[in-house]
Amino acid sequence: MAADGSTVEVVRSARRRRTVSAYRDGDRTVVLVPARLSAADEMRWVDAMVERLAKQDARRKPSSTDLSARAQSLSDRHFGGRATPASIRWVANMNSRWGSCTPGDRSIRISERLQSTPSWVLDYVLVHELAHLLVPDHSARFWALVSEYPKAELARGYLLGFAAAHGDQRAAPEPSEDGECLDDVG
Repeated sequence: MAADGSTVEVVRSARRRRTVSAYRDGDRTVVLVPARLSAADEMRWVDAMVERLAKQDARRKPSSTDLSARAQSLSDRHFGGRATPASIRWVANMNSRWGSCTPGDRSIRISERLQSTPSWVLDYVLVHELAHLLVPDHSARFWALVSEYPKAELARGYLLGFAAAHGDQRAAPEPSEDGECLDDVG
């Protein structure tokens, strides 16, 4: 068992000569090693690879502090600093939305599902939620603000694909021709 609580499975391969690699498979960490590796070397490599994966996970999963700094940077860049949340945090229990905003108390919550997405997808969702601090509804004015984000269409497509792959049909909010939101998951 790894320090992060995941189960570690070591797979020895006669075909593997010099390289050691590792990947996550759900709650398991799989470490692939050459068959000729000694037990002591195997233990060292397993520890090193589990640590390497943990560092990769930490880089991919920004903290709430990182999220706040990122939101402030996006607000400065896209809204002249006018969209500043009082609080912003990751939440685990958000399964039908990517994020939510409560304009009254200026709080934003972002689904932890976005921690594994590319940064430009997370940025799109943050821009969407920040825009709610300026325009609380999904009117044409709101969508005009959101569409200023250069990768808005690309991010919506990514979220639709991500959701479809995970069986979620309510994935990416899009404006209709009259500016109303077709799928209120933002």
